[in-house]
Amino acid sequence: MLSSVRQAPLLLGSCLSAVRCLSTSASALQQAAPQSDTIEVFVNDEPVNIPKGSTVLQACDAAGIDIPRFCYHHRLSIAGNCRMCLVEVEKSPKPVASCAMPAGPGMKIKTDTPLVKKAREGVMEFLLINHPLDCPICDQGGECDLQDQAMVFGSDRSRFVEVKRTVDDKNLGPLVKTVMTRCIHCTRCVRFSKEVAGVPDMGVTGRGRDSEIGTYVERLLVSELSGNVIDLCPVGALTSKPAAFTARSWELKSTESIDVSDALGSNIKVDSRGVEVMRITPRLNEAVNEEWLSDKGRFQFDALKRQRLDTPMVKGPNGLQQATWGEALAAIAGAAQGLGANEFKAIAGKLADAESMIALKDLANRLGSGSTWHEGGFPELDADVRSTYVANTTVAGLEAADVILLIGTNPRVESPVYNARIRKSWLDGAQVGLIGEAVDLTYKYTHLGSDAAAISKLAAGGAFLETLKKAERPVMVVGPGVLNRPDRAALLKAIHGLAEAAGVVKEGWNGYNVIHDNASRVAALDIGFLPSANARKHSGPEKVVYLLGADDFSDEDVPKDAFVVYQGHHGDKGAARANVVLPGAAYTEKTGTYVNFEGRVQATRAAVPLVGDAREDWKILRAVSEVLGRPLPYDTRDQLQQRLAQVAPHFARLQSVEAPVWLNGQYVKAMGAQAAAAPAGGVLKSPINNFFMTDAISRASQTMAKCVQARQQLQSQ
Repeated sequence: MLSSVRQAPLLLGSCLSAVRCLSTSASALQQAAPQSDTIEVFVNDEPVNIPKGSTVLQACDAAGIDIPRFCYHHRLSIAGNCRMCLVEVEKSPKPVASCAMPAGPGMKIKTDTPLVKKAREGVMEFLLINHPLDCPICDQGGECDLQDQAMVFGSDRSRFVEVKRTVDDKNLGPLVKTVMTRCIHCTRCVRFSKEVAGVPDMGVTGRGRDSEIGTYVERLLVSELSGNVIDLCPVGALTSKPAAFTARSWELKSTESIDVSDALGSNIKVDSRGVEVMRITPRLNEAVNEEWLSDKGRFQFDALKRQRLDTPMVKGPNGLQQATWGEALAAIAGAAQGLGANEFKAIAGKLADAESMIALKDLANRLGSGSTWHEGGFPELDADVRSTYVANTTVAGLEAADVILLIGTNPRVESPVYNARIRKSWLDGAQVGLIGEAVDLTYKYTHLGSDAAAISKLAAGGAFLETLKKAERPVMVVGPGVLNRPDRAALLKAIHGLAEAAGVVKEGWNGYNVIHDNASRVAALDIGFLPSANARKHSGPEKVVYLLGADDFSDEDVPKDAFVVYQGHHGDKGAARANVVLPGAAYTEKTGTYVNFEGRVQATRAAVPLVGDAREDWKILRAVSEVLGRPLPYDTRDQLQQRLAQVAPHFARLQSVEAPVWLNGQYVKAMGAQAAAAPAGGVLKSPINNFFMTDAISRASQTMAKCVQARQQLQSQ
């Protein structure tokens, strides 16, 4: 009896799994849809206009009526598993599942009748039949939908006296902890893995009371977005393994901030307790990351308390020794005496904020040097033409594309959340082509070649070029696999010629996009953190090299005999090479401005205090300028932000994206002789070989190290 009752929702869910739900709420669609495309329904006798094709649940949402649900999620397909959203519809012989029932004109819906209350109480009783009473030790406690809805819709007793069902826990890897006895078979995790992450490893096995959520054969959930199932799970079946038994939700202070693990700039909440970051979760922003977050951005926070630089250090006969701030600054002042033109070199790292970079650039200029380099950057790139180094279509605008061409990029590792947007467009019918290394992107694509010759071949003609020409909204995405090559100028010339031939940029549509592999790149280009012409011609070795969080430099970037100052927050390669170490602030400890690859200006917020004697980066540079006798003309953050806005006015407008000005011909002409050369051979591939370790923070994370180890073991099987 119980088996058949529990199986019925699952059978209905399987029949409805292909139905795609609307990606925005009915109330939002109600405002946008023309009057002729709406219908009128009655919710608790109140008339409501909703778009055609809406469900009964969306009609109730539009009316301001909160309908309980477990399996329904507006970004996933409709399953109809849990039956918690039962409502009464006039002339219906029994309550209906509102998430799966289309709303019809004139439909009369009741949400608070005795029949509905009894039905929901019965559903809740069934859901709790086998659910363990381990709320005191469950990490979902305080944020559990089952707890909340049991309080409102549940009964005060259970009639179930048989032996409770138990399920073995599944091993999904080092990130997601499973307690599958708590699972209520909502299948949110299954649908997310298949539809959003594109990794169809999870599913339901067995029937009736023997049904289990799992990976069929025991294996890891191989996705860079796997942590999002923790947020989706309405019970405590899937929780964070690194955060197990560490904190309760009501103990945490949330701070809105920005993720800097990649160049997308996902919006996040940093949850802290005292001086320690305990958890990082995504924050809703439809224009950037929707409500998803990559595993690296979510789980690397454990490195914020490991290998930290918390005191100034000066190199002596016995290596680096602790020092006071005065001693460290004095050592820098002594080394910088008598500097000539361009003998001071500044290198900004992947995690540097815009405030610290403009301060370092101003300091270098005041010392008579234009030698300002971005780590792994492009010194010859014309930063005056902004549309050539940002994603002009915008992140959200990508969903409107009907044809997408990827060149020299692997967005799955460079920006997993952006890759989910591409997959979303592909599911909606967009064709995808790839020039570059053939990799698994979680969606099907046409592989058009691996090297630079494929660009010229495509520009000369072919079926995919015709597809691009005929498309109403074609998109081209150029990745760091192009920008990080020495022959980037020649490649970009060929790519811009292809964009011209394919009509990627047209009136009302700019489909030319560039994505980057680190958080500080676009801000560096915006403020002109590039070497001057004289600095590029400078042949002599630099005497002082200032590393602003730069840890991935090559030996050619730093002369062997140079005096190196490292300013950063982790003891990585830069600190090991330094003569003086100045402890800076991590992104969770400061307010800093970042620009994502679509050109959106965003800011982090200080969630926890600074570590030890560390200071904010721009304040350190202001103190260094003082001891060098070239004081910077700003003493407060407001003054510094005014300086940023003076250099690039868009820095004054947070969460805004400047409309692109397309200057394709002028840009190609400005690239000069370097663009005239033929591109070199070799495969166009992403510079990211290890998704889980790309910067000083992720390399110091034990959780990321476990992920690398788990992936290696999986590949060796």
